[in-house]
Amino acid sequence: MFLKNYCIAGIALLISSLSIAQNKTVVSSPSKNIQLEFWLDGQGTPMYDLMYKNRSVILPSSMGFELKQTITNEPLPALKDGLVITASSVTGADDEWTPVWGDVKSIRDHYNEYDVTLSQKGDKAISFKIIFKVFDDGVGFRYEFPEQQNLNHFIVAAERTQFHLTGDHKAFWIPGDYDSNEFSPNVTNLSEVNADDASLAASIFAHQFFDKDAVQTPLMLKSKDGLYINIHEAALVNYPAMNLHIDKSNFNLSSVLVPDALGNMAYLQAPAKTPWRTILVSDKATDILASHTILNLNDPSVIKDPSWIHPTKYVGIWWEMHIGKSTWDYAGNQNATNFDPSVLKPSGKHGATTANVKKYIDFASKHGFGGVLVEGWNVGWEDWFGQYKENVFDFVTPYPDFDVKELHRYAASKNVKLIMHHETSASVTNYERQMDTAYRFMKANGYDAVKTGYVGHIIPRGEHHDGQWMVNHYVRVAQKTASYKIMLDAHEPVRPTGLSRTYPNWLACEAARGMEFNAWSTGNKPRHETIFPFTRFMGGAMDYTPGIFQLDLSYWDKNKKETIHTTLAKQLALYVTICSPLQMAADLPESYEKRLDAFQFIKDVAVDWDDSKYLEAEPGEYITIARKAKKTNNWFIGAITNENKRSTDVALDFLDNNKKYTATIYADAPDADYQKNPEAYVISKQVVDNKSILHLTLAPGGGCAISVVPVK
Repeated sequence: MFLKNYCIAGIALLISSLSIAQNKTVVSSPSKNIQLEFWLDGQGTPMYDLMYKNRSVILPSSMGFELKQTITNEPLPALKDGLVITASSVTGADDEWTPVWGDVKSIRDHYNEYDVTLSQKGDKAISFKIIFKVFDDGVGFRYEFPEQQNLNHFIVAAERTQFHLTGDHKAFWIPGDYDSNEFSPNVTNLSEVNADDASLAASIFAHQFFDKDAVQTPLMLKSKDGLYINIHEAALVNYPAMNLHIDKSNFNLSSVLVPDALGNMAYLQAPAKTPWRTILVSDKATDILASHTILNLNDPSVIKDPSWIHPTKYVGIWWEMHIGKSTWDYAGNQNATNFDPSVLKPSGKHGATTANVKKYIDFASKHGFGGVLVEGWNVGWEDWFGQYKENVFDFVTPYPDFDVKELHRYAASKNVKLIMHHETSASVTNYERQMDTAYRFMKANGYDAVKTGYVGHIIPRGEHHDGQWMVNHYVRVAQKTASYKIMLDAHEPVRPTGLSRTYPNWLACEAARGMEFNAWSTGNKPRHETIFPFTRFMGGAMDYTPGIFQLDLSYWDKNKKETIHTTLAKQLALYVTICSPLQMAADLPESYEKRLDAFQFIKDVAVDWDDSKYLEAEPGEYITIARKAKKTNNWFIGAITNENKRSTDVALDFLDNNKKYTATIYADAPDADYQKNPEAYVISKQVVDNKSILHLTLAPGGGCAISVVPVK
């Protein structure tokens, strides 16, 4: 069915996918739904535009760079005008590859490609390439700098890529902060974007807004004529992350790179290449969710034998710290200074004790969970949080009440794996010095997965979470953990860009406003989880930590008046609408023991899939997804809504013909409401087949989770 790496040139391809009109090169997607045009304008500036089904998506937009000499820091001639085309070619591919894990069993990689080489004029001319790949659901393009006499080591002072939109689109955005992604997503028109707006409820880890008119990618947009547009990047390696500045006079978006301490964007040596800039577009919101273009633009896996990588569900000592039941630190004087770990006295509230961890291991073993995360196990938590504190953690020294060897033995006897936690306190140089030591310690004690953390101001001082230096660090961690056969879950990193294809041991990231904000802030709005799949999840899986059953927080703390802004049924549905190979049952064991009937769905639901059907979606409003568990005939369905009550019909036509299934439906009770009665749910069963239609009613802030299993 699939042709491998086809290459067509000349008249045949000009007829099928390429044409030249008015000095413009036009490249169509395989289906012809998307057309990209490229040309040089009268000033020799590279220009492109984009059409979807003959409707404008991107108006004429310029491209280019401003560069500097590495040693002298003097400007090089700008690569944004005065250019000529010195070579071009058209190729394409129609291939198929198998992900180690993900939402489908196989992925088609089908596109037409246009490569163009541009050069300055004169003896000291610099040349570079732009590579466009045109898929049926969008476009990716990147810049490449080949080896050449006039360009060796160089600095990127600015990237001048534009995305000129057709109007004042509805935008789903977070501010263009350089150090945090942990914002509640905003929904406004582009003209109303304002990062200084106090209503943002900024993350406690955010630093400052460097441009009030800039937003982060992935940026989700909806045009007034009903097009869904997503702008992001793929394969972010050795380069800073891209934000987008909005010119509100004409809605032309410009790339803004995250700088280093000196204000430079990137240090490169030819041959060099940038990440792919991605534009996804469709007239159906579900097509955006189903896209694999960002994964396709990443390199294949570097791990030849991935058999040691295993998606998993886990529990852990985590939520109890966030709700105040226990503490990360041993002595109860967090943020103390000049403390001596050898004379610390236990506070009685430390969470990561040997006895407490054994309780979680017992619970995981009893209910079939593969892992137990333990945070706060190592010395240093009394003095970890603050600005520029180095050498706080050593990643191998446990608190006195945490017996590493005994817990290794006990977990192994229960067929459960402990998950390591490495909070770096953003002292990244300290972590890099100790990574080998830390990973050897993990392997010696039975750990094969690590959750890293980067809370605080980055050391080296002046670097940012999303700058080139840190981008390279995250990749180094993925490479180093892979060399030890360790799986990785990174918290407070740059937002993902599909690198999980290249490093499939990199199971998940945080890089967004997660569940913990519900425990100690104003929380996440009901629309929160209906936006994330269109924004943060475009580049990769998130460790969102769903599954909270005790939604009334006053149960734990009488001073807390609010509930978490979902119903219990929605918490279940998140295990399907959030596609991640690493899923936590985040609540305490006692919360689940009180509702074992609802907990059954978390036990049953898969974390790795053979197929996914994106049944209906509207960003900020609702999502319904069905997924088929890996190597089974079991399907799971998740439906969620925002603050509005919703009724929907789900056709089961994706089921096999002539087969009967038992559908177990975990639904909001008739009187459920995320504010007034969030924990009310009902469970029912019925026999269904591929002609059945399920009629679902979702409460305000609610959802529905369904398991569909063949009748035996």
